[in-house]
Amino acid sequence: MTGLESPVALLEAWRGVTVPLREEMRAYETWFAEEGIAASADVDRQGTPGLRMHDRFGRPEDRVLYGPVYRRMLERGYATGIVARAVDEQALLPGYQLGYVTSFFDPGLYCPYTVSLGTVLALYKYGTPALVQRFLPALTRRDAGVWQGATWMTEAGGGSDLGHQVRTTARCEGDRWYLTGDKYFCSNVDAELAVVAARPSGAASGVRGLALFLVPRWREDGGLNYRIVRLKDKIATRSVPTGEVRFADSEAWLLGREETGIYQIMEVLNASRVANSIGAVALIQRALAEASSFARGREVFGRPLAQQPLFRRQFAEWQEELRGGFALAWEAADQLEQVWRQEPPYSAAYHRFRLLAHLAKFRTAEQAVAAAQWAMEAHGGAGVLYEYPPERLLREAMILGIWEGTPHRQILDGVEVMARNRAHEALFAHLGEPEGADALRARIEVLLAASADEREAGAEALFRELASWVGGVLTRLRLPRGESGTQ
Repeated sequence: MTGLESPVALLEAWRGVTVPLREEMRAYETWFAEEGIAASADVDRQGTPGLRMHDRFGRPEDRVLYGPVYRRMLERGYATGIVARAVDEQALLPGYQLGYVTSFFDPGLYCPYTVSLGTVLALYKYGTPALVQRFLPALTRRDAGVWQGATWMTEAGGGSDLGHQVRTTARCEGDRWYLTGDKYFCSNVDAELAVVAARPSGAASGVRGLALFLVPRWREDGGLNYRIVRLKDKIATRSVPTGEVRFADSEAWLLGREETGIYQIMEVLNASRVANSIGAVALIQRALAEASSFARGREVFGRPLAQQPLFRRQFAEWQEELRGGFALAWEAADQLEQVWRQEPPYSAAYHRFRLLAHLAKFRTAEQAVAAAQWAMEAHGGAGVLYEYPPERLLREAMILGIWEGTPHRQILDGVEVMARNRAHEALFAHLGEPEGADALRARIEVLLAASADEREAGAEALFRELASWVGGVLTRLRLPRGESGTQ
């Protein structure tokens, strides 16, 4: 496979990949093309799996009833080191590159790897030596015995306002904590370990009173540590089980310090936002590949659709959108690679990364939906049929705007890091003060000087323009000229 049909070819053309990793990614891509893509389609068609809550003797079990094809598909990614490399190589970029390949074929499948990475990073950075020794080896295996992670923050009231909506409580007895409460949107619900946001007894209200805890699936006595209340039917992403979880004096360990819990929580979310952006761009590439393939074979008005002037113009515009989203998402990943080891208080470079992560997540999630819709329209009636890829691509794209914070959340958090930490100044300097920076800077300052309500109401248009502008600048600075890799 070449060009748009190959995520590895695009990564090579636009980023360059080290030889050992390139060979592993090529093997992973070949496996998907020959076996994994069919397995992924089977999992999607089967819909939401069953949940067996008790074994035949009536003992609590809470087993998600995926078939063996799902587990083999899942284990194939872990075998590449998509999670383990973060610790083994002290680098996040190799895992993100493998995630790009995964998302090209199955965006939902990237979710288990993403939340497992978030669990690994939180444990690795903030766990005690005893906790790291006990749990990290299982999370970084590359065989069938690998443990999975999960990141559970959201409760029934919503996920954007964690300070108000997190009602799960934590009480301390010695070095052990016990959690009580309900989590409403728990992706990768059958993971062996989860990092969970909760409020310690007596802690302050708001986000400053939250802390991050490591919660294993099983108690030390071997019993279930929490219960899966139910699984959720979702528009897509059926290759990751999502459910509701109930904690009742569930054993847990504190990660980091109580007073810095919100920072640990946001580190987990920001690493996942980068993954979300990378997954969105991979979906855009897949959408364009499907549209291009169809257009070359579909004849209308005496010649292939691919030769029709309107289609050619639209396709060229989407290639440029792909370039801008690619440059923005990977710049966020590159910046995270430089700062992920930092702990609070953070440097100016970390706040610059935060702004980039919000911009990338905001823009690429919107682009993914629009690209999938365009690919569906390019297919005409075939695009809405369950049996062809565009229908699923649109379903998969729809959730990218929700995961790890809605577009509203990215806008508000992006404006906050500009107001509090002057992250836009660090970003403009990092980009070399390109043309247009002064005009945007002036508009940002006007926005930041406005009242809180006026600032929020007026933020969206400027944030969208900033995301597009940064993507364009990064395309010129970081990507090769022309359409290399997208023919």
